[in-house]
Amino acid sequence: MERSQALHSVKEDITLQNERGREVSFTASFTLRPAKSARSSQFPSSHPRWGFPGSQTLLCSVPPCSPNVCAVQKLIGTNRKYFTNCKQWYQRKICGKSTVISYECCPGYEKVPGEKGCPAALPLSNIYETLGVVGSATTQLYSDRSNLRPEIEGPGSFTIFAPSNEAWASLSAETLDSLVSNVNIELLNALRYHMVNKRVLTDDLKHGTTLNSMYQNLPIQIHHYPNGIVTVNCARLLKADHHATNGVVHVIDKVISTTTNSIQHIVETEESLETLRAAVAASDLNSLLESEGQYTLLAPTNEAFEKIPRETLNRILGDPEALRDLLNHHILKSAMCAEAIIAGLTMETLEGTTLDVGCSGEDLTLNGKPIIANKDILATNGVVHFVNELLIPDSAKTLFELAQESEVSESMNLFRQAGLSSHLTGNERVTLLAPVNDVFKDKPVSVDSNTKNLLLNHIVKDQLSSKYLYHGQKLQTLGDKELRVFVYRNNLCIENACIAAHDKRGRFGTLFSVDKMLTPPTGSVMDVLKADHRFSTLVAAIQSAGLTENLNRPGTYTVFAPTNEAFRAMPQGELNKLMGNAKELGNILRFHMADEILVSGAVSALVRLKSMQGDKLEVSAKNHIIHVNKEPVAESDIMATNGVIHAVNSVLQPQASRPQERGDEPADPALEIFKQASALSKVSQRNPRLAPVYSRLLAKMKENSGGF
Repeated sequence: MERSQALHSVKEDITLQNERGREVSFTASFTLRPAKSARSSQFPSSHPRWGFPGSQTLLCSVPPCSPNVCAVQKLIGTNRKYFTNCKQWYQRKICGKSTVISYECCPGYEKVPGEKGCPAALPLSNIYETLGVVGSATTQLYSDRSNLRPEIEGPGSFTIFAPSNEAWASLSAETLDSLVSNVNIELLNALRYHMVNKRVLTDDLKHGTTLNSMYQNLPIQIHHYPNGIVTVNCARLLKADHHATNGVVHVIDKVISTTTNSIQHIVETEESLETLRAAVAASDLNSLLESEGQYTLLAPTNEAFEKIPRETLNRILGDPEALRDLLNHHILKSAMCAEAIIAGLTMETLEGTTLDVGCSGEDLTLNGKPIIANKDILATNGVVHFVNELLIPDSAKTLFELAQESEVSESMNLFRQAGLSSHLTGNERVTLLAPVNDVFKDKPVSVDSNTKNLLLNHIVKDQLSSKYLYHGQKLQTLGDKELRVFVYRNNLCIENACIAAHDKRGRFGTLFSVDKMLTPPTGSVMDVLKADHRFSTLVAAIQSAGLTENLNRPGTYTVFAPTNEAFRAMPQGELNKLMGNAKELGNILRFHMADEILVSGAVSALVRLKSMQGDKLEVSAKNHIIHVNKEPVAESDIMATNGVIHAVNSVLQPQASRPQERGDEPADPALEIFKQASALSKVSQRNPRLAPVYSRLLAKMKENSGGF
């Protein structure tokens, strides 16, 4: 929501806890309005306020809205809570699971029996005491056991990222035993790694920040995502900014561990990434994966590579450019921890493509598929997630592989049957114009020599991109035909076929999905008309009117060609009269022609085309049928080298000229009114009943003369 938006009222299901700890549910009405002051943190601070700092202010119209109460979004059936921003408030789901809005005391405040909200301000205590108050009693206990307590009770200014009680409980028994069996070293070091020797509030937790821990100054990585979530070494910040006399406590949802290895080191040492390791070495990406920066590697496991057909895999591994594109497609430009993904995100890869990173329940998804097998392996320069399927980008695919994910399977079968597969799988740079499957729904095509020649003209020499095509561009096909490009307001067409979907650019070829079989032009407009027996009367009329030369020379014509049936439908006397008057005949024929090419794919609703006679032709589309001046077109898109022909079964008539007052000058309405007014003025003086008529004429005369 933008701040400039007006107040917006919504209803929410609220769950609260009463003084006895029981949950009470009810429906409340809220008004959302932009907050007066923005804060960078999405978490409640110790200052009394309603709602979401840095996002929206929440105003309640019913009790128990009171000071020092903070709103959170709680995942139903779990203890997970999110201090969410406005966008997620409206979604009311996290990773596909429903949430409820609940309220709790803001940090540093508590309830008072019999009073609304959380009016009592808690006195500040040291960090050790604060740990027990904020739901991290286990951290408090281990601080005592490891002799850390005197330090966090004493003077100083510290920050501790304290694992919640649930975080400690979720550790494996083996890990926990190794810590508590050596409390003076292992446990103490682990706790000191969660600490920073200065006060750090959420306003200071900027994305990409690295903090030096109190254990050998080893780094702690901070990520602050646009959805408001903050992670600490990929552990999510649950409760922030709990102030203490000697520092601040932030509660996190995991016990974090030290990170000393780069992404490259993880690839080199993990057994399940053996194939990836060889691919990285072959593409010379080692230096990138061990360089400084923040990346996310979606690391394909050996299993992922084994799922790919051997022929495809060998082709990619043997092609350095395709292999580099493949690997860069698995590397995101920023570190993306799993805990930050509570809704779908579109992330850009190093290859320049995008991946939809999302979640479904506990599963992390890529392009909607839960293929991430292991997540959040933290490195010094980012994070690694293991994936069990290979993500092959378009830029590493052949034309046949591109077509597998497009609605052109019928076309690809035709190309295969015609023996043209070599053009679509090798390293020949071409652009394929592939009709979509709907083209063949009612018109199955058998493959013969004519079909093969036609299909060859659907393969354009050179690898093209639709966004760089321009009007009038000429394209050469493998069938030695020249095709024209037509750019319209609502479509992009090559001859009669218009591009039906975004093109896919592969390793050597580009796939254009088109809406019909393409018909290359075979001659001039006059040649095409002469070769079609349906237009014999029209051909005679054109010759009689002296227009043959026009339709033979280079140009850009659209001809709505009346068939023999159209001429037969005219009264015989009218037809004879028309044919006997070369001037009138030429006028009628020019009304059927325009000096620009309009194919049917360019007509989305209504197009007004200026005819060569001067009047407008109205071309429209209704139920997939083209109409001109409301007459249906019998056959559209008969392509010629200098234009396009649309067959019509009626002779179109220009709009009759209006009768004019004298010669070629239009009548002056003011003069006519003046004449009538002069005559009526004398009559009205003799007949009072005509006086109102005279008054109206005078008023009209003033209007037409601009008020005299």
